[in-house]
Amino acid sequence: MLEEHGDLAEPEACRRAAASIGAPVHFLVVNHGVWVAEEASLAAMLAEQWRRTMAANLDSYFHVIRAFVPLIPEGGAVVLVASTAGQRGEAFHADYAASKGATIALTKSLAVELAPRLRVNCVAPGWVDTEMCALPFAGGGRARIAAGIPLARVADPADIAGPILFLCSDLARHVTGEILNVNGGSVLCG
Repeated sequence: MLEEHGDLAEPEACRRAAASIGAPVHFLVVNHGVWVAEEASLAAMLAEQWRRTMAANLDSYFHVIRAFVPLIPEGGAVVLVASTAGQRGEAFHADYAASKGATIALTKSLAVELAPRLRVNCVAPGWVDTEMCALPFAGGGRARIAAGIPLARVADPADIAGPILFLCSDLARHVTGEILNVNGGSVLCG
């Protein structure tokens, strides 16, 4: 949706997007990014991959938040989407894990910084049935991954949308700075 305004890692693209929507924006959900499916050890990872991942997954969050938070009236909510990889790391995908770990830290920082005016929370999905996961799901990979999830299935996007809606709703009016794991029990961390 916002990508039609250009690269979200560029501040001007985010300002254009915010101007086109205008105030008020009651809820901001920041859910975009990249994950390179091919494995690369940190020693073998190209610096360009690291920079591209940080720009798409972290710099863009910074610019989107700066552009949109001023449009959110008191009582609104911000939900950032990270990943279980940001909590536990992910071998051969250190760029992705580091960017999502930073998103979790950003959530906690903003929750204090923007309180009591706004609530800021994070959803940390595990495996989700999206195009980004096509390579690891191929050749029986999906079944192998699902077998390691206590709820025995890969999430679909609606499984992630429900918790996001909850965090934006008045049902979560006393919840801020939290990381809500949505992973079918595959990463049991608190």
